[in-house]
Amino acid sequence: VQLQASGGGLVQAGGSLRLSCTASGSSFMINFMAWYRQAPGKQRELVATINSRGSADYGDSVKGRFTISRDNAKNTVYLQMNSLKPEDTAIYYCGGSYTNGGSWYWGQGTLVTVSS
Repeated sequence: VQLQASGGGLVQAGGSLRLSCTASGSSFMINFMAWYRQAPGKQRELVATINSRGSADYGDSVKGRFTISRDNAKNTVYLQMNSLKPEDTAIYYCGGSYTNGGSWYWGQGTLVTVSS
């Protein structure tokens, strides 16, 4: 399975961006999808996860500002990012897993830069 993320870019603080990630190369629905991010010099950080029924969970730093959603028919996950802060600057990676506790597949990442 391949995961292709898009939608990153440069935005001013307080602005919004919407990331998309589409999975291809598989006949099966990816039940668990997630966004992680990694800023320069920092560890990878959970942003949000969502299962096939739409149940979502968020990292503390993005709660109330980011919303994860998915379109199961398109095997696509979205990340709506509002009220962006400079500390949100990072490479955002999308991932997917067929089963709870199973192996995860990761895309190449998309860069989000938030200017102050």
